[in-house]
Amino acid sequence: MARIARWLFCMAFVVPLATLGAEIVRFPVPEFDGDHRYDYATQLLQLALSRSGVEYRIQPAAFPMNQERQVLELEAGRSIDVGPIPSSAEREARLLPIMIPLNKGVLGWRLGLIRKGEKASFENVQTLDDLRRLRIAQGQEWPDTQILRANGIDVITAPRYEGLFKMLVGKRFDYFPRSVMEIWDEQENNASTLEVEPHLALHYFYDAYFMVNRRNTRLARDIESGLEKAVADGSFDRLFQQYYGDRLRKAHLETRTVIELRNPLVTPGTPTNRPELWYDSRRGH
Repeated sequence: MARIARWLFCMAFVVPLATLGAEIVRFPVPEFDGDHRYDYATQLLQLALSRSGVEYRIQPAAFPMNQERQVLELEAGRSIDVGPIPSSAEREARLLPIMIPLNKGVLGWRLGLIRKGEKASFENVQTLDDLRRLRIAQGQEWPDTQILRANGIDVITAPRYEGLFKMLVGKRFDYFPRSVMEIWDEQENNASTLEVEPHLALHYFYDAYFMVNRRNTRLARDIESGLEKAVADGSFDRLFQQYYGDRLRKAHLETRTVIELRNPLVTPGTPTNRPELWYDSRRGH
């Protein structure tokens, strides 16, 4: 099944023969069967490159890799040329980020994945102090882990993304914060054992950027130019709504108890002065 999933993902990159002379841009592939986290980012990169005025062709990476491996490969100029990297000051210093948030900040809206039949255990969680009493987990190298710990939350970690679902089912922890973008696919992949907690939402100011090797300034300029054009002509928002509109409506953020968390990883270059780049839960876009 994993081979089939990777083949289907790679088919998304098939292009007309007329573009075979285009410059190749290598991009990450899913980590495992059923991993849809790169679907939207792949389409957004295709959109940006198509608006750049330069002929590019996206090629899937030769092997899957987690976030930190993507950072290492980009920094070394090896197996990928660009990645959708969740931000931190360290990553922005090591790589060259295109400072347009890929997901309009929705990466910082988190719902909880829990074991089926246990939602009553979370009904009285109302405050950050209540949240600190839960057993929570994240990926070992994810910036989210640093954000949660900066808010006084004790975080259990694991090195592999798919291992966290097994740990949750095995009662190693009780609450797995996932972005609104990802959680519905993940729940569907674990439908017999896990459900989405209906009461809480966590929020912190956070997102991912396309990042490239610091010497690859031309590719960075072309991606930035294409993204800016897509923002200006509305195609960025249309793609965002195509992928995430239904998921955001399904989340019912307006009726949840929202616990606001401080994000110490926000950098001075974050475009906080451009509201058109960020999702507003009150307006729904």
